[in-house]
This record gives sequence, C-alpha cells and structure tokens, in this order.
Amino acid sequence: MELVKGRPFTNEGRLEKESRTYDLLDSLGIEYWRIDHEAAFTMEACEEIDRTLNDAVICKNLFLCNRQKTDFYLLMIPGDKTFKTKELSHQIGSARLSFADAEDMEKYLDITPGSVSIMGLINDRDNAVRLLVDEDVLKGEYFGCHPCVNTSSLKLRVADVFGPFLKAVHHDMTVVKLVGEE
Repeated sequence: MELVKGRPFTNEGRLEKESRTYDLLDSLGIEYWRIDHEAAFTMEACEEIDRTLNDAVICKNLFLCNRQKTDFYLLMIPGDKTFKTKELSHQIGSARLSFADAEDMEKYLDITPGSVSIMGLINDRDNAVRLLVDEDVLKGEYFGCHPCVNTSSLKLRVADVFGPFLKAVHHDMTVVKLVGEE
C-alpha cells in the first residue's frame, strides 16, 4: 500500500460516488492523501491501512437511528473506543438508538456497510442525517476515512473536514463525549 497525494489519475474502475468525493475535495482546495486497498469491512482489517495513514485518527463511523426510524445519525468515534447506546442517547435526547439498516444507509448517504464515512454527507442533500462527533476525534491534526467506498482510504486535516467540508455539504455537527470504557 502506498500513500499518494490527491485523486487517482483516472476514474476508470471507480464508482461515481467516489469520484464525487474527490471532485468536492478538489473544488474546496482541501489537501488529502489516498491509499487504495482491498475492501476493509472491520476495524481489524484496517490495521495495515492505519499504519499507512500514519498519524491520522482512525474512526469508527456508525450509522444509527431511533426506534421509529425517523431520526438518523452518523456517529464518529475513535477506533479504540467502545460505543454504548445509553451513554450517547442521554447526550442527544434520543432514546432507543440502534444500528440503521443498510437500505437507509444507501438511501440517505449513498454508501454501503463497510464504507460509512463523513464523506457520505455529500449525498445527504436533505440533511436527514445528524452528525455526531466524539470530542477526541477533533483533537488530532489528521484523521482517516473512506471516500464513500471501502477500497480506498483518505487522510485529511481535521480542520479542513470540520470546517470547509461541513460548510460545503450544509451540515453541522454535535460534539459528544463518550467514555467508551468496558
């Protein structure tokens, strides 16, 4: 695996949603580094990718919903934290959180399981998904995420993503504090 600056030289073999991600980042002048790899479905499978991304905070990106499936959330937490529903529910005022269905993930973010990423907010033009970010994600200089597919990973500056990127996709974030201990 090799970390390279910017988008691929060609869109051949790339899904349109991945190319849209690069198009937006480039149009905003956001600097990023990319690696291509085999599909990564679990945090364990991401270890080599993590090493290649070097000093980037690697996040768990969880797509959640309330019991009625009327409210949807994208939660970003550091990869080493454990998610506890009760701990988050209290902070955001939404009881009975659970993982949302793959169909809803595709409907709102145009992504599939294993590809969940803040970059999916590009596709949420109706702001149906509320972004929740653990405060520890914001402490690093860089973080890693997928460009809407799980066969590539990006390294971006935290300030660029939670500033110009979020503004461009018309989303706010709610900062949460998760202890994440067993």
